[in-house]
Amino acid sequence: MSDLSFEEMLEDSLVTIHNGEVVEGTVIGVKDNEIILNIGYKADGILTKNEYSNNADVDLTAEVKPGDQLTVKVLKVNDGEGQVLLTYKRLQQDKMNKIFEEAFENKEVLTGKVVAVLKGGLSVAYGEGRVFVPASLVSDMYEKDLSKYQNQDIEFVLTEVNPYKRRIIGDRKQLIVERKKKMQEELLAKIEVGMMIEGTVKNLTDFGAFIDLGGADGLLHISEMSWGRVEDPKKLFKVGDKVNVMIKDITDTKIALTLKLDENNPWKNAAEKYQIGTMITGKVARMTDFGAFVELEEGIDALLHVSQISIEHVEKPSDVLKVGQEITAKIVDFNEETKKISLSVKAVELENKKESASEAEEREE
Repeated sequence: MSDLSFEEMLEDSLVTIHNGEVVEGTVIGVKDNEIILNIGYKADGILTKNEYSNNADVDLTAEVKPGDQLTVKVLKVNDGEGQVLLTYKRLQQDKMNKIFEEAFENKEVLTGKVVAVLKGGLSVAYGEGRVFVPASLVSDMYEKDLSKYQNQDIEFVLTEVNPYKRRIIGDRKQLIVERKKKMQEELLAKIEVGMMIEGTVKNLTDFGAFIDLGGADGLLHISEMSWGRVEDPKKLFKVGDKVNVMIKDITDTKIALTLKLDENNPWKNAAEKYQIGTMITGKVARMTDFGAFVELEEGIDALLHVSQISIEHVEKPSDVLKVGQEITAKIVDFNEETKKISLSVKAVELENKKESASEAEEREE
C-alpha cells in the first residue's frame, strides 16, 4: 500500500509546466473577459480577452464554448493567485511571423483589411497578424487624409519582417507604381500622334489640364484647349469630365494633347471670310499701348492699330475703347501665312465722311 496521501498522488498525476511552454487545454468556462481552461495542471489556465485576440470587440462567448480544445502558450505559471496565465494570440502571432517571413522572401502580394488609421499610417489585419503600412507607402501620391481606407481591403508586399522588434512593414505604393508602369507601357504601345482618344480630367492647373488616358496622364496645355484665348482652364473643365482629345506629340513617356483640330480651325476658311476691304463687326478682346485686338470669332483676333482707331488723334487705345466694346471696321490687311489681320475704323470714318460730302454736293446741285 502506498504511503502517499491522496493529494500527493493527485499532484504526481498532473503535468509539470513552464513559462513559454505550448500546451493543450479544454475550455471549461467562458466569461465576457476571459476563458477558463483545464490544462491538466493543478491550477486552471486563464486566457484573458486581451490575450485571446487583438480585436478589442471580439465576443468570447461567440468564439468558444465549453468542451472546445485550444492550443495555448503559458505566459506565467503562477500569477500570484495560483492561476496559470495563458495566451492564444501570441502563439498565433508566432505562426504568423513564419508566414510573414515566407511571404517576405517570396515577395508575395498579400491582401488585408485596414483595421485602424493611425497618425503615421495604416494598421492592416492579415490572418491573426498585424502589418503596418507607413503613410508614405500607402500610395504613389501624397495623401493627407487616410481615413478613406478604414475597413477597406488593400494589397501590399512586405518590406521588413522583424518579429523581435514587432516590426512587420507593408508597402502598397510599390504595387501601384508597378501596375501604373505596366499600364503606361501598354498605352504607349497602342497610341500614336494624330489619334483621337477619350480621357478623364484628373487635375487642373493654371497652365492646363492633366487627362487620365487609362494608363498614363497626358497634358492638355491651356494653349491647346481652344483656337480662341482661354484665360482659366477651370472655366472650361472640371475634375471628372470626360473629354475626347487628339494626341499631338509623344516624347518618351510624356504625352501632349490638343483640342485644336483641323475641322474646327477657324483659319481654314478665313481667307474667304476676311478679304481686304470687307466690313466686319467684332468685340475688343484686349488692349495694348499700340492698339487693340478685336475678336472676329473664336480663334481669330485682328489688330486695330492706335493710328487706325479714329480720324482724330488718339493717344492711347483705352482713351476711346474698352474691353467688350463692339466696333465696326474695315479689313485693310490679311496675311494667312502669319495669321495676322489688320483693321481700320479710321477708313470707315473717312468713307462715311466722303459719302456725306458727296450727298451734300448732290443736294446743292
